[in-house]
Parts: sequence; C-alpha cells; structure tokens
Amino acid sequence: MNPSSTPNTDLSRRRLLRMMGATPMLPLGAGGVAALLSACGGDDHDTAPVSSTPAPAVTLASVSFGSMNAPALADAAAMARTTVGSTMTVSFSDASKLDFKLSYQPFFITGDMVPNGSGGTVLAGGYYDINNKPIIDASVAGKERQFFSDSPDGTSLLSVPNAKVAGVKGNTVFAVVQFEYTTLAQDGATSMYGRLPSPIAVLTLDQDTTTGKLTLVKYHNVDTSGVNGLWITCGASLSPWGTHLSSEEYEPNAFTAATDAQFRGFSTSLYGDATKANPYNYGHLPEVTVNPDGTASIKKHYCMGRISHELVQVMGDNRTVLMGDDATNSGYFVFVADKEKDLSSGTLYVAKVGAGFSLDPAAAAAPLTWIKLGSATSDEIRSLAASIKAPDIMDVKTSDPADASYTKVAANGRIEWLRLKPGMEKAAAFLETHRYAALMGASMGFTKMEGTTVNLKDKIAYSALQNCQSSMVAGNALNVPGNGISIPKALDAGAVMMLNLKGGQKDIAGNAINSEWMPADTKALLVGEDIAADALGNTANPNKVGNPDNLKFSEKMRTLFIGEDSSQHVNNFLWAYNVDTKQLSRVLSVPAGGESTGLHAVDDINGWTYIMSNFQHAGDWGGIHAGVKATLEPLIRANYKDKFGAAVGYVTAELAQFKLAKA
Repeated sequence: MNPSSTPNTDLSRRRLLRMMGATPMLPLGAGGVAALLSACGGDDHDTAPVSSTPAPAVTLASVSFGSMNAPALADAAAMARTTVGSTMTVSFSDASKLDFKLSYQPFFITGDMVPNGSGGTVLAGGYYDINNKPIIDASVAGKERQFFSDSPDGTSLLSVPNAKVAGVKGNTVFAVVQFEYTTLAQDGATSMYGRLPSPIAVLTLDQDTTTGKLTLVKYHNVDTSGVNGLWITCGASLSPWGTHLSSEEYEPNAFTAATDAQFRGFSTSLYGDATKANPYNYGHLPEVTVNPDGTASIKKHYCMGRISHELVQVMGDNRTVLMGDDATNSGYFVFVADKEKDLSSGTLYVAKVGAGFSLDPAAAAAPLTWIKLGSATSDEIRSLAASIKAPDIMDVKTSDPADASYTKVAANGRIEWLRLKPGMEKAAAFLETHRYAALMGASMGFTKMEGTTVNLKDKIAYSALQNCQSSMVAGNALNVPGNGISIPKALDAGAVMMLNLKGGQKDIAGNAINSEWMPADTKALLVGEDIAADALGNTANPNKVGNPDNLKFSEKMRTLFIGEDSSQHVNNFLWAYNVDTKQLSRVLSVPAGGESTGLHAVDDINGWTYIMSNFQHAGDWGGIHAGVKATLEPLIRANYKDKFGAAVGYVTAELAQFKLAKA
C-alpha cells in the first residue's frame, strides 16, 4: 500500500513501529526513522484511540533480496566504483512488508588521513615495522611516503562491555580490519605482494542510536611486534566470544625461505634484515582482543596447523573450528580445542573424502572420515618453531630419489618425495602440516579452498572453492588417484560446498572425536558456470556466482552471503543466497578488476543489522578486461588514488515502500 493512501495514519504508524521492532534493521540513510514516520503521517506519538484488545505480536517471517543488474559499459561510472542497485524485502507474520533500497557507505579509502583518537591523524592502511615505525616507499625519488594497502580484507564488527572512547556520542562499536597486502610500490612496477608485514587496525565507530549509522572516531594500529608481525592476512571471522580471528595464508616454504626473494623482502621490511624472520612463525591463526578504549592485544595460536589459513569458523560448541585452506592440494582441516572459548590447546584433524565426490548439486554427499594429526598446546609449538629447522623435521626431495624410504606426495601444488625424521611427528603435524597430512594419506586435493561459515540452526557449514581445477581433476599431475577428490574436467568458476555437522564420530584409528560439530560429508550447493567470453569479457556466467571467496551466514535473515574473487567476472559481485527459498540475488558490484572482501554479516548490534563489505586492488586488469580497460582505467585512478586506494565500509538502507496488513 502506498503510504499516502493509508486510511488511518496513526494505526499505520503504530503497525510500522511494531514491524520495525521485528526487522533486521540495516543502518538507515538520509531521513532515517523520521522519514518513515512522516510517510505514515504525524510523528511517533499516537493520537488515535487505542483498542482494549492487545494487538497481536508482529514477528519476522522472512528476508529476501531483490537482485541488481550487473553494471555495463553504457554506465562506465558504475563499473568503476562500488555500485548497489539491490533491495531488501522484509516480510512479517501479519502479511505486512517493508522494502528497503540498499546503498554503500565507506568509512575511508586507504591512504586517507583519519582520526587517531587523540587529536591527530594516522594513515589508513599504513604499514609499520617491528618497532612500529612507518615503512617508507622510496621507489620514486623525491616522493617518499609511507606504504599503505590497496587490499583491505577480513573485517569483524563487534561490541565490548563498558566501552568508552572520547568523541563517541551514541553507542561505541568497534571494527577490526586487516590489510592483506599492497600490490605495487608507487613506481607502478615493483611488486610488493607478500613483502610487507600485514597491518591490522581497530576502528572505533560512533553508532547513531536513531539511524544505526556508523561514524569513524578513532583508528588504532594494532602492535603486532609481540607475534613477530603478520604474514598475508586474508579473511577473518568473529569468534562467538567476541574476538577477531585473523589469518595468515600461503605459509612460507621453510625449506626454501632463506633464498626466496619474497620472504627475504618481507623480513627486510619487518626487521631491516633479510635473514631474521623465521618462516615457522607464519601460517598460523592470530586472534585480536579489543579493549574498551579502542586499543587491542594480539596473540598467535601455533597449535591449529600451519596451513594456508584463509579464515576459520568456530562452531556452536565454542570449541570446534573448521578452517579454510587457500592452497593447491588443500584439505579440510578441523581443530577441536580442549576448552571452550580457548584456542591455545587442542587436537588437529584432516579429512579423507569418501566415494562419490561431485560438483553436481543434485548428487548425494560424499562421506568424510578424519585422521588425527596430533594434539598440542600453542606454547609448545611456538617453542619448537623457535628451536627447530626444516631439515630437522623431514627430508624433502623435488625429484625421485629412487629410495623406498621416501614417499611421493602432492603438497602445495608440487610433487615431492618426503621422509619423516624419527620422533618428529608432532613437529611435522603442526609446522609442516600440508606435507605431513599428505604423508598420512589425507585427501589433499582441493584447489583454493577459501571462506567458511556456519548455519547453526541447521548444523551445516559452507566452504568456498574459488576454482575447481588442477589437483581436483582426474589425470592432472597434481591429482592423487584414490584420494576421493577427482572430477572429470575443471570448473574454473568454482563452487560453494555444504558440509553436514554431526557428533559421535571416530577418527580412522577408531578413537572418539570429542565434538558434536564435525563435518560428516560434503556436497555442492552452488556452482559457477564457465562460458565463452561474452560481449563485456566475462568468462563465467555473470548471473551465477563465479569464483566464490568470502562466505558469511546470517541466522536472522537465513541468508548465505558470498563475495567473489573472480578473474572471470569483469566486475566482482557480492551475492545473497536464501537457504530456504534458494533465491540467489546480486547485492552489490565492486570496481572492475577488484575483489569483494571484508564480508561480515552481523545480525544484531544494539538492534541494528550490518553487512560489512570492502574491496581490494581495483583496476587489477586481466585478459577479460581488454574491452573495458581503456574506458575504466582513468575513472578508477580518479576514484581510488591512482589505484593505490581501496574502500572499507558497509551496506546501508532506505525505506522505499511498505505494505501494511489490513486492520
């Protein structure tokens, strides 16, 4: 019903307020609540007679998203920025509906000078060495400046009891944001990928109590010197106990680190010494705890496996952790902590995939069984990391040694021959996890296993495969026959898998696994579609998910949000998939050549719902951009600091229309 034709504005207003009380309320844009109420007539004070019969409670029935069109070159400006043309419809138990028009609000573009909370400013996304001194980009003589990231990634929005930060007028809310890397030095030619220690920051945000709008008040760079700096921090998740669970993907190869130019560059940036960084200090799980004053502390958990940590997801028991392993020849890894809300000790498992693995969503699930790799505390593995060298753990050959004491494996996208040193099982399990898992017969055959998230109500986990190729394809040199992962041909556009979570499982040795949340099987939920290049350049169907990466599930909205890291879509998208209705909707588009990152779906902070969304490396051109690059390059350079900047922000909403049930 059009608000202007509502016959009883006071009754409509009361009904609208009841509905809004049951709504997952995204932050409101211009006009806010006052605009909603004026649309009904009057303000929020009821003047109509009140019935003696209590009105029935209005409850949330469902949430759906209306899909936006993918931007086209006819509107080049839309392709060169974050574009939102979608809607959110909230339906209620009394058949009423609210329609919201969505938009995007950044906190900053990296490279901006933002408030530091003490009257000064600080560089957003700036890099710091082990002594917390700015790392300087001197690649252009006379234009020296502090490095800053073009690749913000994992973000957690959270609240802290008794938070108090000067300058906040409403509610105090925090966001922890990590910066994965920066692509190039300012000379535009020197690659900086993996050569700088990843910064991580706490944003203090002022939450408007009326509209839910978030305003940046303070930016605090977290001191990571106590954990030897951070290495390529990618996705992140919020733990059930309110901490930010970070990541360190693509663990450095400890056997070649001493001569590896990337790792030596990292060590030089961090320590001023190309030989000082220890590769065994990277590839772990950092955890950030935010303090009430907007500062934070950080620790690394060394007992969760040294793998390509994309991100982790803690299950409903506060102990079981499913981990995304972003590598070629990756696997399903699960850590079961000894105590709730404490990841400092526990047991590490890796999966064997049974018969029937398929990318056909109509196919039955393939069963999973579990190999116990070992149990440890973080402290004991940290001590091992400081005292042991790679050759102390195992012998590694890259060509066949013609020696039966070696075992041929596929690990980290390479064929190797391994021989474990006596008594080194624990060191191998936690410091050479990929190699040891392959040696133990795990199904190390996935490619680019990215984000993971959980649907608590249905006890289902979701896991993204950015692409399904190489080690997953039968006959490929990296595919291991009999390991359970074998598809007939590559699907470059990738898939989202679903895993049923169950208790009562045993490992392959027959020992009980102390968890009610272990993945029991895996099957395809959504798959991309490879296509011949279309007129714009897409090589994956733009109306389907392509190369899924970030995953987050909203319990309240019953929606799986999916962010892309796609070299097949000209613009990468953020999608919403309703697990009940199976409706897939395109929510937003990031600048061409960029990746959708920083996804976090937050059901309730002080009554408001948030969808956090960043992007990284806008204008990072590939072959698919040949037809659009010339048009979009100047626009993206103008929007994002010559392509050195990227946005950190969130989705907002404005009420577009509402329909009230009959009185």
